Amino acid sequence: MSAAAVITMLIAMTVLWGGLAVAIWNINRFRGEEPGSVHRDL
Repeated sequence: MSAAAVITMLIAMTVLWGGLAVAIWNINRFRGEEPGSVHRDL
């Protein structure tokens, strides 16, 4: 593979895995109230 292809692949992997890591961190950081019982009108 050419150097440009390797660099592009590394950038894409960093963006994807970085986005996943930020999403997991954001979910773990959230300490909001859990909703009570939900009554849905069907």
